[in-house]
Amino acid sequence: MPHPVILIHGGAGDITDSRVAGKFKGIKDALRAAWKHFEPTTEASGSALDAVETAVRSMELDESFNAGYGSCLNTAGGVEMEASFMEGRDLRAGCVTLLCDVMHPITVARRLMERRRHVFLGGQAALDLALSSGIERLPAGSLVTESAQQALREFKQQEAQGLDTTFARTELDKARTDPNGDTVGAVAMDTSGLIVVGTSTGGITGKWPGRIGDTPLLGCGTYAENTIGGISTTGHGETIMRYNLAQRILGAIQHQGLSAQAAAKQECQKMTDRIGGTGGAIVIDHKGEVGISWTSRRMAWGYVRDGIIHYGINHNEVFQEPLVPSQE
Repeated sequence: MPHPVILIHGGAGDITDSRVAGKFKGIKDALRAAWKHFEPTTEASGSALDAVETAVRSMELDESFNAGYGSCLNTAGGVEMEASFMEGRDLRAGCVTLLCDVMHPITVARRLMERRRHVFLGGQAALDLALSSGIERLPAGSLVTESAQQALREFKQQEAQGLDTTFARTELDKARTDPNGDTVGAVAMDTSGLIVVGTSTGGITGKWPGRIGDTPLLGCGTYAENTIGGISTTGHGETIMRYNLAQRILGAIQHQGLSAQAAAKQECQKMTDRIGGTGGAIVIDHKGEVGISWTSRRMAWGYVRDGIIHYGINHNEVFQEPLVPSQE
């Protein structure tokens, strides 16, 4: 019987020092909330589905992350979110995009998966699904934060100065695009061997209204297959889409015999070498082993194993903390 494991990320990019503490707190809060679904109870427990949704919902509530509350703004100053949810036993999935005025896109994606009729909905149709599922519609602008507004102001200033705000290979462009990749995601395996993945994002600052990124695209931002593994990606969406990052990592595990860690490291680096954009991925393979890799400056991540939270944000850095905080 597999041991349960949950692995999450809180975005890859040029994360400033001032944001590290918020990222760490958010990662640990999300892991603790999600792990409750793996604790023994008198009723049915151990659901990877519930653990993944809970972890992502926790980060969607936290303005330290670019998902739900705190999402990036498009050029019109609006929030357009997207999310995907997939399970690896029957390959059921739900993907939503261009979603406005709801707090938890990940829950909308799960509801779509559970309907079993369509895989992908966008815009008004995605909002209609949310409302018909009992999800509250928020007042317009409720998800906009001051930090997101400041990021948009800086983006527009760069454009006004004639700087190239589209992605290119230069270090200057990487520095501009990396801060926008704070997508959140979770991958979990429960004792039945079920692998579940969820990814949620507000996109990138200064995107055109109607822009769709990698997060809701199966094989790019999210994928789950019990016999291989599960993956959630983060970073520069246009790059990840063009490279099909999640599927490439799964292919390296399946066809090259690489471990989750080796496959994630190889394909993230190949993506950056080939296209120039940066990003990262978290992976749990069919044996329950984890893989964590990124080519950006930083990526916030964490997982639980044997009662310990392992987490980090810089390359070659791992911190540990008990899952149950000390009562001292």
